[in-house]
Amino acid sequence: MIPRYSRPEMTAIWEPEQRFRIWLDIETYACEAQEQLGAIPAGVAAALRARGRFEIDRIDAIEREVKHDVIAFLTNVTEHVGEEARFMHLGMTSSDVLDTCLAVQLVRATDILLADVDALLAVVERRAWEFKDTPCIGRSHGIHAEPTTFGLKLAEVHAEFARNRERLTAARREIATCAISGAVGTFAHIDPKVESYVAEKLGLAVEPVSTQVIPRDRHAAFFAALGVVASSIERVATEVRHLQRTEVREAEEFFSQGQKGSSAMPHKRNPVLSENLTGLARIVRAAVNPAMENVALWHERDISHSSVERVIAPDATIALDFALGRLTGMLDKLLVYPDRMMANLNALGGLVFSQQVLLALAQAGMSREDAYAAVQRNAMEVWKEGGSFRERLEADPAVTRHLDSAALDSLFDIGRQLRHVDTIFARVFGKDSPSPTEA
Repeated sequence: MIPRYSRPEMTAIWEPEQRFRIWLDIETYACEAQEQLGAIPAGVAAALRARGRFEIDRIDAIEREVKHDVIAFLTNVTEHVGEEARFMHLGMTSSDVLDTCLAVQLVRATDILLADVDALLAVVERRAWEFKDTPCIGRSHGIHAEPTTFGLKLAEVHAEFARNRERLTAARREIATCAISGAVGTFAHIDPKVESYVAEKLGLAVEPVSTQVIPRDRHAAFFAALGVVASSIERVATEVRHLQRTEVREAEEFFSQGQKGSSAMPHKRNPVLSENLTGLARIVRAAVNPAMENVALWHERDISHSSVERVIAPDATIALDFALGRLTGMLDKLLVYPDRMMANLNALGGLVFSQQVLLALAQAGMSREDAYAAVQRNAMEVWKEGGSFRERLEADPAVTRHLDSAALDSLFDIGRQLRHVDTIFARVFGKDSPSPTEA
């Protein structure tokens, strides 16, 4: 991933230095286990710890000749360790190192992503409570529907990302497996206890059946989870983009001192962060389909998955890490305009209360079909000519035959439509109000 959309902690996981360091740890742990089993002489692991070094440039130079990255690495380490290095990699195959290393990297990447989500949830919860009782219009198909609150919109975001946290936790568990099982995974030349030892040292589970590679359905599930998180990010970003539109202007991204929105039009305040998030979500989701296609390898293994994962693993995790951080910052500083929300809610002269009138007429004795026709007839006149929906209803004998003025007044009370907001908040946050330190 390009530096523009990268953050240092996540990027470091995918640097060559880190990858080769994990390889060396895997080889060293394997030697420790082999020594305990009496398969190799004592002191090999100590030699690896004392003299085990590598140079990235030297590995690259050797690989240009041998055309094999793991052999190049082992050769370079051997140049430093000396005689004891002949016991490295005993009974192992390249995928034991590569796949186990990838598992470690993906676990570490997921830990960062989980921390990102936790930071996002904290911000969203705070702002949800801030706007819990701020009315705004709910829209379906982009058209005014019925009142909601801006806090409820944010509570929905919180619930969604709480689910995403569970998905990432499951994805971490799915990917956190170790394979040290040798060619075609039969442990023909290495004791399964070596695998168990290495897995424990690295904080991984043992892969039950690894052929020569860890099964790629695990990786497919992992990248699918990242794709879902990215889609949630895009959903929130799209909402902000719509709310910032000039005709709506209910909320907008923070516009800092000195910021410029357009090279040509000095008045512009564009939703650049949310548009950027929409694009980054596409990058993360682009990893999902190749990960799915990696599941079907030939027989016990081939390397058609390898080139794919060398691209999608760093790119998808780095992009998602950046996107989660950007979304958190955007929502933390989001500018919200309650007066504009109320103005938009009232823009159609009270049409948003049509369902309450429909239900009241039906309860008062009118057939649902007749009630619908009466309400729609008056509503369509407001659509065409403007004016007050409440006044039109009161001038319609078909309506006033069943509902008097006081009854109509009660139907145009927004509090009636929002009376269960507290119930929804309690479901999402598990409490009725934030503590003083959270408010």
